[in-house]
Amino acid sequence: MKTEHVNQIAAAINAVKATEVKNVYFVACGGSMASLATGDYFLNREIEIPSRVYTSNEFVHVNPPGLGEGSVVILRSHSGTTPETVAAAKFAREKGAVTIAISMEVDSPLCQEAEYTVHYNYKDGSDAIDGETGIYYSLIFGILNAVSPSEKYERVLNQLNNLETLFESNRKLTYDRAFQFGSEYKRDKLIYTMGSGAYYHQAYSFTSCLLMEMLWIHSNAIHTGEYFHGPFEATDFDVPFLIIKGEGATRPLDERAIDFAQKFSKKVEVVDVAELDYTGIDEDLKEYFGPALAGVVLRQYADGLAEHTGHPLSVRRYMWKMEY
Repeated sequence: MKTEHVNQIAAAINAVKATEVKNVYFVACGGSMASLATGDYFLNREIEIPSRVYTSNEFVHVNPPGLGEGSVVILRSHSGTTPETVAAAKFAREKGAVTIAISMEVDSPLCQEAEYTVHYNYKDGSDAIDGETGIYYSLIFGILNAVSPSEKYERVLNQLNNLETLFESNRKLTYDRAFQFGSEYKRDKLIYTMGSGAYYHQAYSFTSCLLMEMLWIHSNAIHTGEYFHGPFEATDFDVPFLIIKGEGATRPLDERAIDFAQKFSKKVEVVDVAELDYTGIDEDLKEYFGPALAGVVLRQYADGLAEHTGHPLSVRRYMWKMEY
């Protein structure tokens, strides 16, 4: 990892360590919120300190009663210019919270508003450890290790050095299927996604940012634990589903949903995270690395759809083109 990133992460972790932490808030919008939500899942699995994910505008308007001294607020915006998230950083800092901004732009408005900045490299040829996933995981597991020291967290931090190799191997492993998926589903105007645990946030990100925002395909992210409490009534032979079969505690929820969906729909695509390449990752750490690998694979599925629909992922109708 680059020295600048090591120093930024260390400063943020030391600030948390010096605080009597009473709660943690993850604040962002869209795909950035989905990325932060993975950290929220990890914290809830590992420690007793309460945490919650907020979309930025709601965070400011709701003004959580617990927000103040002793709060740690982690915010993210890819560009660092998302107005709602910039406002949330200012709001949280004025309340006395420790504010940590994550962005690819170190001089962005978000980073200027937050007390601590954690920057990541993007599409510049850097190793994945210096990219958005490597930097975020280093921050989250560094915080976990600071508030509740464990050799497990130390192993996660060490094995993050395998990310670059794992990302590349899993892209190769799933390339053919991802682009075949694009060919098979190119005419579908609606694709539901499903997942659970940390993978629900991957399903949400795929739905909102890739299918709806970038490809203009109607979608809804369904938690596999909630599928049988309403959504399964929409299942039919020609209704498409992309289901993430996770690695970890909630996998049985995914298996149950897949079994039902496959009985009544002929268009069920299962991305089984347990079948991905985990070379260099300890068995008991796969649950933590799985969401990162799933994100890389799902992006490839979106690339497959873009290729076969002729709809580039960069095209927008409204975003960044007008006031809203």
